[in-house]
Amino acid sequence: MRSAFRHPHTPQRRKTARRQLWLFDLDNTLHDAGWRIFDAIEQNMNHFIAARLGQNLEQVSALRANYWRRYGATVLGLIRHHNISAEEFLHPVHALPDLRQMMRYEAGLARLLRRLPGRKVLLTNAPAGYAKRVLHQLALTRSFARHVPIEAMRVNRRLRPKPDKQMLRHLLRQEGFRARDCILVEDSAKNLQSAKALGMRTVWITGYLTQHSRTPHWVDVKLPSVHALLRQHGSVRSR
Repeated sequence: MRSAFRHPHTPQRRKTARRQLWLFDLDNTLHDAGWRIFDAIEQNMNHFIAARLGQNLEQVSALRANYWRRYGATVLGLIRHHNISAEEFLHPVHALPDLRQMMRYEAGLARLLRRLPGRKVLLTNAPAGYAKRVLHQLALTRSFARHVPIEAMRVNRRLRPKPDKQMLRHLLRQEGFRARDCILVEDSAKNLQSAKALGMRTVWITGYLTQHSRTPHWVDVKLPSVHALLRQHGSVRSR
């Protein structure tokens, strides 16, 4: 399946190949998805799975936890074991009619990203339609050179969302960047671990997390929000 977002033209990739590449996560990195959005998505997931598989909510909760541990994403378990496609699962569970009222975020992100030197790419495990709506509310629709939603995270036609290393390698090849010239900005320590193992630099955004452990060794810089990047980007790049 082709992504709803277009791939950048080859001349543009070549032009930026010697610059810095920033990969930005979306939820709980650019906005506070934990405030209301994640709870709504989780409820939608539970009801969808319960209806499709004929299970009660307790069974669904155990199933999701199992798939998360085994595959890193509920959707991968549904694809492999229940013949449910990513599209038929992800789009309805992310359909949030009251999205605008459910969002909480810091102002001025577009201005900050414009001042941050380097090429910026959105890399999110959320589906394209949801990502576009969130970016619209954040006034960040034009802030990224490329958008990579979960539908575009395919290698050899197989869905490989974060933290899959093969997908990250594939993305670096597409963009024409070396891992050492790439910085992943994320709230997920697990996703950062995969990026660090490939040689990327890592920025852990923790301000929207309700709780988190000590800073793991694979995190280069820990920040409360993306706003702090402009002050810290020099030290991030030099690591």
